[in-house]
Amino acid sequence: MKQLTFGSRTWAMTAVAATLYAFGGAAFGQAEIAGQAAATGSPVPKNISVSQGQLDAADNDGTNFLHSNMNYAQTRYYPAKQIDASNVSKLRPAFQFQTEVLESMETAPIVVDGIMYVTTSYNHVYALDAATGKEFWHYKHKMGAVTTYCCGPNNRGVAVMGDRLYMGTLDAKLLAFDAKTGKVLWSTQIADPEAGYSETMAPVAVNGKILIGTNGGEYGIRGFVKAFDAKDGKLLWSFATIPEKGHEGVWAVNDATGRNMHRDIAAEKSQLAKNADFYKTLGGGVWMAPAVDKETNTVFFVVGNPSPDLYGAERPGDNLYTDSIVAVDLNTGAYKWHYQYVAHDVWDLDAVSPVILTEAAGKDGKMRKVAIHGGKTGHIYVHDRATGELIRFSDAMIPQENMWVLPTKDGARMLPGANGGVEWSPMAINPGLRLAYAANLHQPMTYHVETAAYPGGKLWLGGAFKVIASEKQWGRLAAVNIDTGKVAWKFDTEQPLIGGVLATAGGLVFNGEANGLFRAFDAGTGKMLWEYQCGAGVNAPAVSYTAGGKQYVAVAAGGNNQIDAKRGNTVLVFALP
Repeated sequence: MKQLTFGSRTWAMTAVAATLYAFGGAAFGQAEIAGQAAATGSPVPKNISVSQGQLDAADNDGTNFLHSNMNYAQTRYYPAKQIDASNVSKLRPAFQFQTEVLESMETAPIVVDGIMYVTTSYNHVYALDAATGKEFWHYKHKMGAVTTYCCGPNNRGVAVMGDRLYMGTLDAKLLAFDAKTGKVLWSTQIADPEAGYSETMAPVAVNGKILIGTNGGEYGIRGFVKAFDAKDGKLLWSFATIPEKGHEGVWAVNDATGRNMHRDIAAEKSQLAKNADFYKTLGGGVWMAPAVDKETNTVFFVVGNPSPDLYGAERPGDNLYTDSIVAVDLNTGAYKWHYQYVAHDVWDLDAVSPVILTEAAGKDGKMRKVAIHGGKTGHIYVHDRATGELIRFSDAMIPQENMWVLPTKDGARMLPGANGGVEWSPMAINPGLRLAYAANLHQPMTYHVETAAYPGGKLWLGGAFKVIASEKQWGRLAAVNIDTGKVAWKFDTEQPLIGGVLATAGGLVFNGEANGLFRAFDAGTGKMLWEYQCGAGVNAPAVSYTAGGKQYVAVAAGGNNQIDAKRGNTVLVFALP
């Protein structure tokens, strides 16, 4: 288990392996669908239909919120501006919706034509009236007998396409629902939860396909991104984030910023000569939704840490494609390019925050199409979208010390700690201001290593990372100029930030904190303009939408498992009077 100390208390992130959930188990295929509990309540009082054209044009849609990160480019930049810097101080609760599940909430609601779809931990789904909070239907997933997950029983949302919703589950299934009634239309087993696989990410629906990655980097899985047929759940293609051959890479000496990682390359090569079969348990989970470039039919995603997290002797080489940004073909899953930030990672500084597709100045000053990623290292990386070339990395958004000191038995101190930097929290951009906004953590940690053989789908860290109780932890919302890499402004928070950011055309940035505060900032200056106490940790990314001519901002307040933020069960929705 991961021992993390917050203030005066120590809290353990545990693997829930072979744990029975209250709703019991289910078989595969059609028998599984029959065994699932039906949604309760009443159908949505309108037909739901989201065309591919609508999904493609979501970046200009000032009414709906159709993707978990706003659009295929994942900019989280909402184009409506009824709520702006001049009036946001008047923002008030429009309604609150309390779910049945009092546990961490990391969901980004989807809003379609005035209907909101919200998920919770343990894979509940709600259909609500987005203007009043009235509940239509509620689905409770019948969990299988085994669920294995490292960081809480979270779910980060559904995907929508046509008249259907799609959700990944903790017991590693992909479900399709009738969006009007909540009826399960099909269920596909993505991977084996007994081997350490689970699903918490929001899938991506595109061109008749459902894209989804996997959790499990702490359990010795072999990661992937898979595409399933939206009609029937059949597998269309699978890309393994751990290649069978070539996972040793180029034996990189330095990280992406040019700093020496203190590897013993000779010892690693000697170990590889004895055993190269460890690719099957090398980790490489994909936590968060991929970005999609429809013009080039390219899918972009980032890959998490290798297994075991801290004991590198089990896995010599660069451990491709862990800690990397990867581009593959949308139609076939074929590899296009990758760029690795940290080779042979023994600090759990995996790449998790979702890729954003935008434009930025190249080294020659000319605008180029780019893919950007906010790393646990505290840097924002800017890549050429076609080739993967690293154009620049930003100034460090948080303190860095002793990089890259190797873990020891007694513990070696290094900043940032294993949570980041930028954790899984989605960034947002304001293209007019040329700024990217990132939620950061500052958690000084010591890294401890121990010998650890593969335990067969159970938690496999090869040591521990421990928060230093005597050192202050805090968060930082940072705005970075993507054309220069310079930090434009920063706002420090009392507690580490996990959850994500929303930017709007009203010149605003929204972000929440573990202490329950949900805030709005001036996008250009970072001045705090408004805050509201939500009563539980705001560790989910906000969304915005328009219903009945009124713009709303919605966010889930349910706390967070990783930083042990106060739990809750509420979706809060705000509007102007």
